[in-house]
Order: sequence, then structure tokens, then C-alpha cells
Amino acid sequence: MSDSKSSRSSVVSLSVSERLSQHIVACSPEKNAGARAIADRMLLDIAGLCVAAREELYVKAALASLDGDGPCTVIGIAQKLGAEGAAFVNGIAAHGEDFDDTYEGGPVHAGVVIIPALLAAAERHRLSGADLFRGIAVGAEVMCRLCKVAPMRIHKAGFHPTAVLGVMGAVAGIGAALRLSEKQLVNAFGIAGSMAGGIIEYLADGSWTKRMHPGWAAQSGYRAVRLALGGFEGPRTVFEGQHGLFHGFANTSDGNFDAMLQGFGAQWLWQGIAFKPYACGTMSHPYIDCAKAFRARGLDAGLIEKIEAETAEGIVHRLWEPLAMKQSPPNGYAAKFSTPYAIAVGILRGDAGLGDYSESVVKDPALRQLAAKVSYLIDPASPYPNQFTGHVRVTLKDGEVFEHRQAFFKGGAENPLSDGDIARKFFANCAYGGMPAVQAGKLQAVLAGLLDAAQVDLSALPV
Repeated sequence: MSDSKSSRSSVVSLSVSERLSQHIVACSPEKNAGARAIADRMLLDIAGLCVAAREELYVKAALASLDGDGPCTVIGIAQKLGAEGAAFVNGIAAHGEDFDDTYEGGPVHAGVVIIPALLAAAERHRLSGADLFRGIAVGAEVMCRLCKVAPMRIHKAGFHPTAVLGVMGAVAGIGAALRLSEKQLVNAFGIAGSMAGGIIEYLADGSWTKRMHPGWAAQSGYRAVRLALGGFEGPRTVFEGQHGLFHGFANTSDGNFDAMLQGFGAQWLWQGIAFKPYACGTMSHPYIDCAKAFRARGLDAGLIEKIEAETAEGIVHRLWEPLAMKQSPPNGYAAKFSTPYAIAVGILRGDAGLGDYSESVVKDPALRQLAAKVSYLIDPASPYPNQFTGHVRVTLKDGEVFEHRQAFFKGGAENPLSDGDIARKFFANCAYGGMPAVQAGKLQAVLAGLLDAAQVDLSALPV
């Protein structure tokens, strides 16, 4: 009897990071049907995004900030870097145009942290394709599950969930790939808590810091793992502690950690990750589809008096306010986080791809005039963040009203992109970044065999 009581007491006293580390060490993601296909999609999508952004000034600035070479690949670029540097630059490039995958329950962007972190670790430590897959699956899963602890509260506190939770996902993924022990994982999580961060003040002026967040999380996760491997110690109560991660970034110490841990290793949330069809903030996507539906009716934009959209209260401050700035975004990057602009570009141009957020297009007077007619109403019944929806009403100058609802996020679980869609997006992104189709095909072929490789080798990637 005393042994049984002692056993129960030890289980109850385990910290969240200890429980999570147990799950990570014990899980077998390779046994889950369909997981390999999602990992392949994620690799292809992230690689195409890195190529698309390789000539952008923010990528060049990131490269210029680093000293020294190393063994690790910067996708689409000839320069080699150390593991941290490659993870940093690839993370920035992949997220730079906001065209990357999203977990709807967050929202959080897993691929732009996990793929750069794992590719760098795999090259540096000469891991196998099986190790790479294990790391991708576990890292992405941890990022998605952490969203369940305190939904929406990280954003409300003024932080970027991808940055805050991404460093923990990177630790989980790299730790799983390198087969860290439970104790090493606990220390790595504890260390990484002091490396998390990422404020969302970029929304004020469309500056570049959001682009940096996934790269910083990826490189920090790698550094935390290396410190733990060297014997450095971190707090075991990093998640739930009085001064822990969720206290600091979500203003709570009462998160639902059981929801995060429940079913780990049996139910894989990351397989529901959505791949974006539009190059902008995820929550605007259903509104773009509504706008395209109006365009399909042949409406003359000049006859539009006003446009009203319904949105969830929790995302008003990021997508809609200050409304005057969102109606007239100061630059192309700011436009990516403006639903008024997204609706206007959907009506007038019928798409919201990379070119639709160029500086010249964003300054188009017709677009700005139409965006200025877009306002919002609060929908208290909105299912956000568990589901992204759109509802738009267009009132013409003669009083006629057109209304359209979008009950799902195109690219999400209810309406996923096909393998063909993902491939077309990849080749279009490569072309945007100046990579010829033949070279893009070679890149695709290397990636397709990566998870089966005896040792991950990216030396054949074209540049």
C-alpha cells in the first residue's frame, strides 16, 4: 500500500515539462498513418517560401548580421552557416511573406520554426531521415498542443504565439531527433523559457520584426538543446511556475495543461495544419474568399457604397485596429495584416498572392479607395480561434445588398489544398524568387527523398 501511495505522489508532483518529456521520449510518430505525407508537404512548402524570399532585403540583412561559415544550408542561397545561423535565416525567409502554414487552433505557425530548426540540426549532427521526421512530427505537435493551454491570451498580452511557443516546439523537435533523455529535455525546456519572446508592435507600422520571430525561435531552441546536452540546468516548472512561460507571456499561471498533454502520442494535432493559399495573415483568408465571390458576380467596385464584415472580438485589435491605418496600410507588409485591404484586393484583383502585396499594388488608388469603405461588426458567436470564418456584406449605392458567408478556412481541415495545389504553389514561389523551373524540380526531388535518407544531405540543393 505504501509503495502505491508513493507512486501516486511522485506522479502528481511531476512538473508539466517532466510529463511532456516523458511523452516525447515514449511516442512513436512514425506509426501514425498519413504523418509522412504532411511532413513532405511541410518541407516542400517551406523550401519554396525560402526561395521566394531569398532576394528580399530582410533576408540579406539577416545574412549580413552573422559572422562565420558552417556546415548548414541556407535554402536557395550558396552561403553556408552554422546550425544556429542557418535556422535563423531559413526561419526568417520562410515566414517573411506570411505565406506559411497555420494551425487553426492557435493560431500558430509551426513549419517556419520546426523545419528550419530540424534541417539545421540534421545537417550539423548528421541525422537520418527517420530522425528528421521524428523531430518534425514532435516539434510541430508540441507547438500545436501548447495553443490549448491559454487560448488567445498570448496574443492579447501583446506577444506573438509563434515566437513564444516556437522556441518550445524547436526544443521538442530537436530533442526528439537527437534522442535526448527526459532529464535533458526538461532542462532544455527550462533554458528555452528564458529565450522566448516576440512582441507584436510591428502591427503599428509594418516593420520587419515579426519576420524575425520564427528564426529566433528556431535558433534559440537549438541553443537550449545544446546547453542541456552540456549539462546546463533550467527550471522544471518553466511552463506552469509562478514566474513561468505562461505567467510571463499570457498573464496566467492557471493554464489548461491537461488539455495540452492529453492524448499525446495517440492523437496527432499537427496533421490538421493548414497550408495557405494567400500571402497574408491567416484570419483574413475567409474574407478574401467572400470578396472573390462578389467579384465572381461581376460587381462594379465603383458602385459599392460600403462593406461590412463580421469578426471575432479577440482579433479586432490585430486585423482591424486602428481602422484608419488598416484601411490605408503604409506599406506592403502592413497590408498583410489588414482585412480591409484583403477584402479590397479580393474584389478588385481576385487573388491575394505575393504580387498583390507589392509596394506598387498596395499604393493603387482604386484599392485604397475601396479598402476605405470596409468596416467591421463584432460577431459574439464567432468560433475563432478553433475555426476561421468569414462573413461580408456589400451595400451598393442603389441600396442593393450582397452577402456572403465562408464557414471555413480554405487550405484548412475542412477544405485542404491538394498535393497538386501545394506543388503549384512551390513552383510559383520558386519562380517569384528567380529560380528556374528546372532547378526548382531538382529542389523538389531532393526534398522528396529526404525522409528516407540514411543521412540528411542538402548539398545537392540548387541555388
